Amino acid sequence: STHPNRSRQMAAQTEPGSAGDCAICLDKIQDKKTLKCRHSFCSACIDSVFKFKPACPICNTYHGVYTGTQPSGTMTVTRSSQRLSGFERCGSIVIQYSFPSGIQGPEHPNPGVRYSSTSRTAYLPACEEGEKVLRLLRKAFDRRLLFTVGRSATTGLNNVITWNDIHHKTSIAGGPQSFGYPDPEYLFRVQEELRLKGVTEDD
Repeated sequence: STHPNRSRQMAAQTEPGSAGDCAICLDKIQDKKTLKCRHSFCSACIDSVFKFKPACPICNTYHGVYTGTQPSGTMTVTRSSQRLSGFERCGSIVIQYSFPSGIQGPEHPNPGVRYSSTSRTAYLPACEEGEKVLRLLRKAFDRRLLFTVGRSATTGLNNVITWNDIHHKTSIAGGPQSFGYPDPEYLFRVQEELRLKGVTEDD
């Protein structure tokens, strides 16, 4: 049997105080607002967080639609009979992203400064899960979430169009180190990256 004091201490740790505190200001919750993910905050605290990112600070669930800073461009999808390593039973989906050069807007790091044009090609397997990822990528593209203007991680150049934390396979072979296939976890991982930006099949 546990020592009576020990169980009382344990009870004290789970009593309100922890649950009644706002995770943002760490004080007692004032004018409580509870999100659909069931986490509660002071109304003023969560409103100020949502101005920057409409996501729960505890679980990162998005509330409302999050729009990014991707410059204007196009996303064109074609189909190919080419097989991707690890997905030999189906053809492939080829996504062509194309962005003309332009001037950075107020949402970019250096408003008024030019950025150059760029294009990227990405590949998905034309299986059921690949088609689902394609639908999610289209939704993310429409919400301006796939690219942004900033510093390129690969070249170190500033004021260029870069990927925005949603990984793509830009090569049909060579494995993960070459941004290619085979990579059995890729379709699962990219859906998780999209979910963190609020892009799911539910909305």
